[in-house]
Amino acid sequence: MPLSHQRREKEKGTKALGRRREALKPWPRLTILPFPVLPALLLCSQAFTIMDQNRDGFIDKADLRDTFAALGRLNVKNEEIDEMIKEAPGPINFTVFLTMFGEKLKGADPEETILNAFKVFDPEGKGLKSAYIKEMLMTQGERFSQEEIDQMFAAFPPDMSGNLDYKNLVHVITHGEEKD
Repeated sequence: MPLSHQRREKEKGTKALGRRREALKPWPRLTILPFPVLPALLLCSQAFTIMDQNRDGFIDKADLRDTFAALGRLNVKNEEIDEMIKEAPGPINFTVFLTMFGEKLKGADPEETILNAFKVFDPEGKGLKSAYIKEMLMTQGERFSQEEIDQMFAAFPPDMSGNLDYKNLVHVITHGEEKD
């Protein structure tokens, strides 16, 4: 291949790369990971799914025993599992699990920091459409599965306008309990 042809091909590639970079400039980096809170929510969802060994939507003693076995701890005492179950206010569904996880993480990120991350996508304070959040969670960053999306919206259902009450979600994550 002649040198001049190679140079033209290289210039084309450089120009194309420059156009791609220019096309990406207006988009804020935050669109890659929609919210800083999502990794924590994803972690909770994945942990719940892993621990719910029988896939009934609740973590019970058998699920805990199976989880310990999967982690290589075969001789877990019944008393230890009973103590873990007693930490919950009732049956451990995803909402209770998220609340308990939030209690353990209290102080990990200030509530205002996480709220500000959500407000980037809701600058007018009108709310975030659940369909938009679902799309972002399933297509950006560490993607949620349909099951994880269903769990989140079961725990935090959209309001009558189809918006997610992200303020309540952030409150649960940071304080371990729902707002009154």
